[in-house]
Formats: sequence, C-alpha cells, structure tokens
Amino acid sequence: MIDHRVFVGCIGEGIFRSLDGGQTFARAAEGMFVECYVRALAVHPFDHRLLYAGTEAGLFRSSNGGDDWQQVDSPINGQEVWSILIPPAQPEMILVGTRPSRIWRSDDAGRNWRPGIAAIRQECPRILYTRVTTLKADPDDPQTFWAGIEIDGIQRSTDGGATWQPYSGQGLVSHDIHDLAIWRGNGRKVLLAATNADLHRSDDDGRSWQPLRMTQWLPWSYCRALALPLRPSDGVLLGVGNGPPGSEGLVAVGSGDGRSWRSAVFPGLANSTIWNFAVHPADPALIYASSVSGEVYRSSDGGHSWSKLAREFGEIRALAWTP
Repeated sequence: MIDHRVFVGCIGEGIFRSLDGGQTFARAAEGMFVECYVRALAVHPFDHRLLYAGTEAGLFRSSNGGDDWQQVDSPINGQEVWSILIPPAQPEMILVGTRPSRIWRSDDAGRNWRPGIAAIRQECPRILYTRVTTLKADPDDPQTFWAGIEIDGIQRSTDGGATWQPYSGQGLVSHDIHDLAIWRGNGRKVLLAATNADLHRSDDDGRSWQPLRMTQWLPWSYCRALALPLRPSDGVLLGVGNGPPGSEGLVAVGSGDGRSWRSAVFPGLANSTIWNFAVHPADPALIYASSVSGEVYRSSDGGHSWSKLAREFGEIRALAWTP
C-alpha cells in the first residue's frame, strides 16, 4: 500500500485529514469555518495536492494538500455545495451542484463561472429544497455530463454543461437519485442509478431503466453510493443500508454490468448506511468507504474485503484520498 493521505468531510466539524494512511487524524480546516458542513470533496485528476471542498458557504480550494483552504470567490458564495466534478478529460473545468438545485460551470479552474440552463424542481416538501447529489462525466463524449437530483430525477447535458435536459427515462421507481455510475466494458455501456427504493440499470443511454430488485441479493433496497474501482476485474461497488441515516449498512460488489451482486467481506455491519467511496488512480486496489454515522473502512483489494479504521467521526458526508 502506497503512502497516502485520507480526507473526511463532516457535518458541523469541517475536514479531518490523515497523513499516515488512516492511522491518525487531525482537523484540517484552516481558512474555512471550523464547524462548517462539508458535503463534497474532489481531487484534481493530475495534481493530487489540489483539492476542492463543498460547504454551506460555497466552494473552497486547497493547493497544498489540505494544509489550508481559500474560498473560491464566485456566484456560489453562500450556497450549499453538494457535488463537485473535475473531468479528467478537461481538468480546467469544474462543475458544481448546489442546494437548491443548480449546476454551475467554470472553464478556467474557478476564475469565471456561469450557471447551467436547466429546468430543475427547486422545492420539495420532504426535504424543503432539492439538491444535486452527483455529477458524472460520460466516458464516450467529453461534452456529455450527467447529474442526479434529490428529489427530481436525472439531468443530462450534451454541450459541456451549458444546458441540461431532464433525462430520467421510463422505469425509474423513484426520482430520489443518490448517485450515478457509468460502466464501459465488452463493447457495452451501462448506466446505474442508486435511489432510495432500488438500484436501476439502463442499457440504452438512460432512455429506459430497469429496477434490479436488490433485495434478491442484499438485506435492503436503500441504495446510496456507487463507485467504479479502477481495475476492470473489480466490477462495481454499492453502498447500502436500512435507511437514511439507518442503523445498519454494508458494501456490495456487483458485476460491471450490474446484473449480479454479493456482499463484500465486511467486519460486521456498519453502524449506518454506507454513504461514500473514495478511489484514486495512484493505487487502483486501495478504496475507502464511510458510513454516514461516522465509520471509515479501507479495502486494499479493490473493494472485495474491508477493515475498519480505529478513528470514528460524527456525520460523514464526503471522503477522498490522495498520494
């Protein structure tokens, strides 16, 4: 296992950082409100010391591996950031999703910003306002991006994030979108959408979806985080649990196309739903996962087996690791 840093974004506690591969942690929120709500973390694809954090005050950036942070001055100031994407094919671009739901785009590493044009429902009685929970780049087209909205389905952009169109398709049993994944293999493209009611699969680029009925493999149908391990043989990872936040959770390992699933080797059930994964190309076999109620797990075999870190936190909403 290579030397690496681990970053944990918490609600009301800012960011914690480990400099020794998860053995010890210390708060690393210099430059931001120490008790801020961190719901998103993103690592630059080619500069592992450049990180972005999404808080209730807007977007923050660190250029020194989390030693300190500066707010990215933008129209996003004062808005809750729930998702961040830096596309590897366009590393100067940043896409940011907020609550209430809007999608913002910068083409010059955060110096200038413009909002994406999108008809997204803003209010939702159950959660007051909708939020953009996930942003993903399409592997087939650098101008195509996908967004998941809680609770308003899926949006797609085919012009680099300038405009967005509803693209939920038929077959979704819920428009409460928690995460998306796009798998490419054996000449096929498969989209996966995690919701509060099931995991869904699309073989026709999102025009139609099939619920996978996850309870035939797993104890629960509440699906949260998705991750594509960087070794093709490792398939797809899914974080599940018995609700939000839930009191039990685990990691499931699926075939790349999402047709079959099994529980990963886990040290007992997590204390709540598995909410986040963290991968990095520096070590494709090294993956971190966290439960929403404060536990952090590590896998050194691409997600097939896991061990729990000794340190526990409060509410975790974001996770990342870097060399």
